[in-house]
Amino acid sequence: MTFSLERVETPALVIDKAKTLRNIQRFQDFCDQRGLASRPHIKTHKSAVLAHAQLAAGAGGITCQKIGEAEVMAEAGIRDILITFNILGQEKLQRLRALAARLDRLAVVADNEDVIEGLAQAFAFADKPLSVLVECDTGAKRSGVQTPAEAVELAQAINMCKGLEFGGLMTYPSLGGGADVLAFMRATLNMLQSCGIACPVVSSGGTPDMWQAESAGIITEYRAGTYVYNDRSLAERGSCKWEDCSAYVLATVVSRPTRDRAILDAGSKALTSDLLGLEGYGAILGHPGARMVGLSEEHGIVELEPGKTLCVGQRVKIIPNHVCVVSNLFDQAWLLDEHGELSTLPIDARGCVT
Repeated sequence: MTFSLERVETPALVIDKAKTLRNIQRFQDFCDQRGLASRPHIKTHKSAVLAHAQLAAGAGGITCQKIGEAEVMAEAGIRDILITFNILGQEKLQRLRALAARLDRLAVVADNEDVIEGLAQAFAFADKPLSVLVECDTGAKRSGVQTPAEAVELAQAINMCKGLEFGGLMTYPSLGGGADVLAFMRATLNMLQSCGIACPVVSSGGTPDMWQAESAGIITEYRAGTYVYNDRSLAERGSCKWEDCSAYVLATVVSRPTRDRAILDAGSKALTSDLLGLEGYGAILGHPGARMVGLSEEHGIVELEPGKTLCVGQRVKIIPNHVCVVSNLFDQAWLLDEHGELSTLPIDARGCVT
């Protein structure tokens, strides 16, 4: 069943279908031209429909952050999944083993021997070995081994475990850190080669720097997530144009308590409180004099410049600072087609954080 935008209750997450598919194809073409395999991260959209669209465009597989996301995508028929998060605990390892049996290819990451030991115990008697990539910290200061030597040590440890195989190297770089990625990976590859260890995959990623992604004879695949929708943080930093932002939160003005303040029905339960170095909590399209200065749970507080107005009952479109978080706040989005009609888009992996 389809609806017009006027019938949608607010707050609502609306996705422009044509823009989204254009974003997907544009980056896939970019990767193809540079000899990079595309492995999009579904954490942004959490939608089986859009994951299949990315595969149809040419992606070889997908990236998930948690087992729950991967389970949902496997149920939707996707058979090649990389999980880029350390997996610990008996319950999670049992789920991982069951997931592997359903897929053609499952890969995970590890940055310490405790994780490797747990994976080895879970897969010691599996029908096929589990591919394990060593996660490397190349400057983002999250998870990951700190030196190429540590990466080689873990690669050797993986290959010594029954049921596991060394699948390569993986990193999430810092903003503008492409050169650091290449330096770290080049040194690691040289050390692996001297030890006689093959490295089938070197995986990097990140939407902010994706248009600077190059294989340089080192990187084999690229993982981008936010690019599917884009958001204010990317537009403000020049990683995309405003017209490339395909997701917005539709909200209604519910109060005008003062001349310079308006209240929307979209608060922190519909918009992320992430600032990402920006001022305000989103960009209100078509209203440059309106600034989202605060969020409570259900209220969005808008400050208006003199002479600018928003009327009670008026609807506005908000480009969120960080769209990945917003997707996880809604059970479904509205997919807007080129005829102005909307259909429901299930956010299948919403809430899958384990």
